[in-house]
Amino acid sequence: MNEPVRRLSVVVLAMFLTLMVAASYIQVIAAGDLNADARNVRTLYREYGTFRGPIVVDGESVVWSSPVDDPYNYQRTYSDGPLYAAATGYYSTVFGRTGIEQTENDLLSGTADSLFWTRLSDLVSGETQRGASVELTLDAEVQQAAASALGDDAGAVVALDPRTGEVLAMVTSPTYDPAVLANHSSSEVNAAYQELLAQEDGPLVNRAIAGDLYPPGSTFKLIVAAAALEAGYDADSELYAPDELDLPSTSNTISNYGGKSCAANERQTLAESLEISCNTSFANLGMQLGWSLVESKAAEFGWGEQLSIPLAVTPSVLPDDPDGAQTAMASLGQFDDRATPLQMAMVAAGIANDGVLMRPYLVDSVRDANLRLVEDFEPEQLSEPMTRADANELTDMMVTVVESGTGTAARISGVEVAGKTGTAETGTDARPHAWFVGFAPADDPVVAVAVLVENGGTTDGEVTGGRVAAPIAKAVMEAAIAAGGDS
Repeated sequence: MNEPVRRLSVVVLAMFLTLMVAASYIQVIAAGDLNADARNVRTLYREYGTFRGPIVVDGESVVWSSPVDDPYNYQRTYSDGPLYAAATGYYSTVFGRTGIEQTENDLLSGTADSLFWTRLSDLVSGETQRGASVELTLDAEVQQAAASALGDDAGAVVALDPRTGEVLAMVTSPTYDPAVLANHSSSEVNAAYQELLAQEDGPLVNRAIAGDLYPPGSTFKLIVAAAALEAGYDADSELYAPDELDLPSTSNTISNYGGKSCAANERQTLAESLEISCNTSFANLGMQLGWSLVESKAAEFGWGEQLSIPLAVTPSVLPDDPDGAQTAMASLGQFDDRATPLQMAMVAAGIANDGVLMRPYLVDSVRDANLRLVEDFEPEQLSEPMTRADANELTDMMVTVVESGTGTAARISGVEVAGKTGTAETGTDARPHAWFVGFAPADDPVVAVAVLVENGGTTDGEVTGGRVAAPIAKAVMEAAIAAGGDS
């Protein structure tokens, strides 16, 4: 063989080897990434061509797939879409998936490992692959009550079953209709998405668990009270409650709401301070306890925890190594304290459940297309932030808040309610946020709730947690009690 032919043979062989390596890489190594690429239309058609399982609330499908005559074969349909959007999220050919549509995608699409035998059975019988149904813990009546009571005000409501951690309601406002993003027209979906993004009030933001964190205001006094009880205080322990409290190493002072006096002789009990939400006594108490004790107690209630319900929850945060003045402010739920409404519902739930905090969860069970149980989620303890005795003592103090203190608007006839109000300054010229956290019935709780109304909502006049948020919490608790509290 002469030299030119030999060289040509080497080049041809190298080209064949390159093609083989490239083909093997594409078909084996890169196959997963290519299939997952949003630009791969065939992947979209294949995914939409499979019957996607429903999302179920109280035995009724609130999301399901309807057959359609187009290349996708099925149209994702949302019943009461705006009501459940915070939980379900959307399923879009253009923008992918969010919410339960994302976190439980393998189950809904039928590709999860736990559905292997179902897929094998379908293959043998010649049945078309079908996704599983995902049953949520939401209670339809409690969810509707929360949405109706919050109305058009920006904010969020979270209700938990304190005995199990089940999420009974998760409402964020403003909301949106996932159906507009599930449309099969790319141009219409893009237009709808851009319109949602352009809205300044952020309808795509889940304020309940994953939006901006909020200063909890005086609802954080529950954490300080819990820390005090652990340190040896009781409901009758006397606190220093001046009209104004000098902050150490500064010329600044803390005063009470509206400049009011908490006690004529500058002394009142822990229970009395919580009842009227005295600022100066709790600021001083926080400094007396020390920030490390308060911070530790908050962590036991979930601050800083990377939670998945299975939706990702933004961890709540606290200031890092505050000085005395900053500790005083942080003890009032201000300074750098930030929390989600879910976090504050967890505080209420931990107290309600005799000091045991259950891990919150949103998915109750999963069933295959033949309604066989595939997964069943059981309650799980997250922490034990309080002793039973301390939790019961704090409950009694919270009952007084609702009976004769700042939370009277949350009273329910014939039912003892435990609660705490909060009015959180935002650090801007905007009106304060209004909070209420609580649970009912106080002696045998079936629901714990947290309500946040951003900047007091549309309420005219004075903004306080007791005036704005407490009535919303009352409506949610009434609905949960009427539903029987069955989990």
